[in-house]
Amino acid sequence: MIAVAHLITGLDSGGAQRMLAQLAARFDRARFRTIVISMTDSGATGREIAASGIPVVALGMRRGVPDPLAVYRIGRVLSEFRPDVLQTWLYHADLLGLVAAQLGFAPRLVWNIRCTEVLGGTRLPRLLAWCSGRPDVVIANAAAGRCFHARLGYRPRRWVLLPNGFDIEALRPDPAERARHRAALGWDASAIAIALPARYHPMKDHATFLAAAARLAQRRPEVRFVLAGSGADAANPQLTALVRESGAGAAVTLLGERRDLDRLYPAFDIVTLSSAYGEGFPNVLGEAMSRGVPCVATDVGDCAEILGDTGETVPARDPAALAAAWERLALLEPEQRAARGAAARQRIVARYGLGAIVARYEALYEELAAGR
Repeated sequence: MIAVAHLITGLDSGGAQRMLAQLAARFDRARFRTIVISMTDSGATGREIAASGIPVVALGMRRGVPDPLAVYRIGRVLSEFRPDVLQTWLYHADLLGLVAAQLGFAPRLVWNIRCTEVLGGTRLPRLLAWCSGRPDVVIANAAAGRCFHARLGYRPRRWVLLPNGFDIEALRPDPAERARHRAALGWDASAIAIALPARYHPMKDHATFLAAAARLAQRRPEVRFVLAGSGADAANPQLTALVRESGAGAAVTLLGERRDLDRLYPAFDIVTLSSAYGEGFPNVLGEAMSRGVPCVATDVGDCAEILGDTGETVPARDPAALAAAWERLALLEPEQRAARGAAARQRIVARYGLGAIVARYEALYEELAAGR
C-alpha cells in the first residue's frame, strides 16, 4: 500500500482546499493510505476531510509568524506516518515540505502550483524557483500557471499538468433546485440571472462586473445580477459603495459567502468571472458548467480553455465587452441557452471528470513510489 501525505498551508475555504478534499475522499483506500497536514489549523475543509475518514493533523502555526519548531512537528508526524510520497499545496507548504524531504522525512516530493500570478510579493516564489529542481515533480493545475512560474524561474525535473476535476454525478442540472432557489430570491420565469461567485478581492474585479451590469441593466431591465462570496455582502462598505456608484444597485443582489453555492448554480442563467488577473483553473466555471449553466469569463488563466466554444471569453477590465457577451446569451431563447448549458456540461464530463483526475494522481503516486 502506498502512503501519501498532503501538506497544505491551511484548510479554510478555497479552491486548493476544495480540490484536496475531493481527491483525498476518493483515493482508492485499498491501494493508498492518506493523511492531510495543515500548517495552521484544520478549518472547515479539514473537518470535511476528517468526516470522510481521512486523518487530519494541524501543526498550529500562526499565519505570518516564522516557527522553527514546525520542522520538528512535521518531522514527528511524517516519521510516524512513513510516507512514500509527500505532496505539498501552496507556496509556504512547498517550502516546509522541501525542508522535510531534505531532512529525510519523505523519499519523494511533489509540489502543486495552484495560481498564475503571485499575490502579495514575489520573495517566497523566487526562493522556491531557485529550489525548484529539488522536488521529483511539480504539478500545475493550469497551463497558464506553468508558463507564469517558468518565467519566474521554475526549472523542475519534471512538469505535470493535472487540471481540477469535478464530481459530475453530484453536479448535475436540477430543475427542482432551480425553481426553489429562484422562488426564494423572488425571480419569476422572465428574469435572467447573472452571477459572479467570487470573494471580494481586487483580483476578482467586482468594479468591472458592476460597470458591465449598469450597462446591461439600462437595456435589459429583466436581468438580475448576483454577487456571492466572502465579503460580497451588505456589511462590506467598499462593495456597497461600488454598487451604489455603478447605478446598477436596484438589479444587484448580495448573497455573501454561501456554503451551498454548488446547489445555487441551477438558479442562474449565466455564471461569470470578471477577474483582472491571477486565475489558474477557476473551480466556479467547472462547477457551473457541470450544472448545465453557460459561462462568460475574462481571458485570464485557463478560462478560455475551460469554456471552449460553450461560453464566451472577453478581455479583462473591459465592461463593454463583458456586457455585450452577457447580452448575447441573454437574448437567446430559453431552449438555445439550455443547449449551451448542455454543451458546457458535456465538455466538463469529457475533459474534467473527477474520477479521471483522481486516476491520474493515483498513477503518478504509483510511478513515484515504484521508483523509490
